[in-house]
Amino acid sequence: MTEAFLSIQHVRKAFGSTVVVQDFNLDVAPGEFISFLGPSGCGKTTMLRIVAGFEEPSAGRIVIGGKDVTNLKPNQRNIGMVFQAYALFPNLTVAQNIAFGLKVAGTPKAESDARVAEMLGIIKLPEFADRYPYQLSGGQQQRVALARALAARPKLLLLDEPLSALDAKVRLSLRDEIRQIQKKLGITTIFVTHDQEEALSMSDRIVVMHDGHAEQVGTPFEIYNRPATRFVANFVGTLNVLDGVVIDPIAATVRIGEREITLRNGALGAASAGDAVSLALRPEAIVLGRQPGRDASLSGQIADVSFLGSVIRVKVGVGQNAVSLDTFNNSSAQPPIVGDQTEISFSASDLLVLH
Repeated sequence: MTEAFLSIQHVRKAFGSTVVVQDFNLDVAPGEFISFLGPSGCGKTTMLRIVAGFEEPSAGRIVIGGKDVTNLKPNQRNIGMVFQAYALFPNLTVAQNIAFGLKVAGTPKAESDARVAEMLGIIKLPEFADRYPYQLSGGQQQRVALARALAARPKLLLLDEPLSALDAKVRLSLRDEIRQIQKKLGITTIFVTHDQEEALSMSDRIVVMHDGHAEQVGTPFEIYNRPATRFVANFVGTLNVLDGVVIDPIAATVRIGEREITLRNGALGAASAGDAVSLALRPEAIVLGRQPGRDASLSGQIADVSFLGSVIRVKVGVGQNAVSLDTFNNSSAQPPIVGDQTEISFSASDLLVLH
């Protein structure tokens, strides 16, 4: 990895006897887009506020650009911050809002005007310069808040759930725009969200947080396909959990229902024969019926069928397990029928052992 631009070193934060961040470590490369992902109360926003300087860590260091900024105020860290609430000044125009930080910093007017024009072009709102916040949609206001944060050309951009107050369609459009702007400017970015789709679609790497610590750090591909813990596997994406029994730990063979399935070598770790084991399987890894190339199958009964337009969501009862899968809608084919016996097929390599 390239030398870190942002280094978070052994950070701990406690409010009284309550520890909200514990031994948090992360190195972020220049220009990297990192998401802090996790449920409410996991410590992700507190960690962001510590990086920003709005909270003091109980222990640990924050290093930005090789400089220890742990004891510096927010305005001494050269960061841009975008909050969930737009926090625009209602009595200022769009252009004046964007220029506010530049004015406070004493930037010459000609330079400030040029920077504002540049930012308006980047957020695609050049014709809105003289409008006031109340004349803008929520998505437009959030774009202005982003432009204001970027106008001072910070070295680090921090975004605290900036899309959560927007409707689904606007969120989808704006998250793409934020990522494009971030790539264009090459600015190191930390993005806080509880929305797994946002994190998966926008990030270079994701930090999945749980109970104040980093449960796993990895690329979106790694986090989704190779979750390191049960929490990560359950939190990111839809997951089927199958109960099995270890038959041969060396050969990595398990029994699920009446079928024996061989997993990847070493998948069972230190398990012993006869141990119960939980196995995770993503819905998209499963197909109805036996199919070539799928080396594992289970028999079951159709328990539920939901028509969702382009896909049909099917739930299959496999012994004591309920297995969900999606199949594409085919207008010329009869959907599965509740109560019918069926087979589900998948690749044994797609089974993950949950620890």
